[in-house]
Amino acid sequence: MPHRLSVCLAVLLATGNLFAAEARTDPRQLAREALIVDTHIDAPGELMDGWRDLGALTPDREFDYPRAREGGLDVAFMSIYTSPGQDRAGTAREIAHKQIDAVEAMVGRHPDRFALLASPGDVGRLREGGRVLLALGMENGAPVGDDLAELERFHARGVRYITLAHSESNRISDSSYGRQRQWQGLSPFGRQVVAEMNRLGIMVDVSHLSDDAVRQAVALSRVPVIASHSGFRHFTPGFERNLSDELAKAIAARGGVVQVTFGSAFVNPQMAADTQAYFVAAAALEQRNAAARAAGRPEEDKAAFEDEWERTHPPRPTAIDAVADQIDYGVKLLGIDHVGLGSDFDGVSGNLPEGLRNVADYPNLVAALQARGYSDEDLGKILGGNLLRVWSAVEAGSARPRD
Repeated sequence: MPHRLSVCLAVLLATGNLFAAEARTDPRQLAREALIVDTHIDAPGELMDGWRDLGALTPDREFDYPRAREGGLDVAFMSIYTSPGQDRAGTAREIAHKQIDAVEAMVGRHPDRFALLASPGDVGRLREGGRVLLALGMENGAPVGDDLAELERFHARGVRYITLAHSESNRISDSSYGRQRQWQGLSPFGRQVVAEMNRLGIMVDVSHLSDDAVRQAVALSRVPVIASHSGFRHFTPGFERNLSDELAKAIAARGGVVQVTFGSAFVNPQMAADTQAYFVAAAALEQRNAAARAAGRPEEDKAAFEDEWERTHPPRPTAIDAVADQIDYGVKLLGIDHVGLGSDFDGVSGNLPEGLRNVADYPNLVAALQARGYSDEDLGKILGGNLLRVWSAVEAGSARPRD
């Protein structure tokens, strides 16, 4: 065998690349043969609102087994999401465990279709037979409360990344959406959380965080961090929910990866502006209602506010190229090793680009990127290789031996 071919095959085997050495041209075939990892799918929260058998075709949801296999999805991070309101009510921890229970129930109903994934080293073994592997990511660190020991408990249940905050500041971190920045980044407890996550092998997720919190988390973490579902602020000026070039480069410089989201609210500049305006208006409403409660006056109707907002801010048409543009920009800014996919399926109320409406549609994104000249090898990194590399690095950097 010629030396050059031997080297190529060795590289493919060493990196776990699942492509054949020759170039692929059909996007559906490429999606089937690549290892696709999506780091943010909100199916568990949807299951709490109303049970569906996601092992069968479920047209009113964006994730289910038949369409995941049609689209080539291999690893789906199930988002264990709790809201700031649930945090205030003291129910976040209970709800998080119930969502994990729901994911485990899904696997129990269909062990031939789903498997729980707790380590990147188990991907090859568990995906045999066409299973879709379900990993767990916690969106909002609220269920941790103020007890570091909860991190180990959630790790034992399979949680492998935690988004430190969501739409409001919590005990751990300030939020990009929050109007009050009580910590100016991470709280003192949040710094302990990052260190403990490193020790356990839980990926630190900086999506949703304020700029100061992202900067501090990246600097504090001993291992690479991820942004599980974010866009680039280059396309949405002033929208802190998306990453600035400076912060994205800091993530990449420490070996991390930015998982590009599909939600129109993050990739369409007009919808991003509407989203930012919504959180400003909602915070103002809460301030008025707090003053009304203190004075014994009637509060304004939050449901009426939501209905009026939706009426006056309808979804904007968004093309699949908006997502391809984000990925392309990220690759040029950070390099091919630092960009991946975090769709936000089932988490953005159907506000998704044309051609990226559910988990059957990854081949459409593959085709859009192929049209921009991406090779099979590069697509393999974007579709899943980069995330698995970071997850492996976080696991290897853990002080906790693997069971």
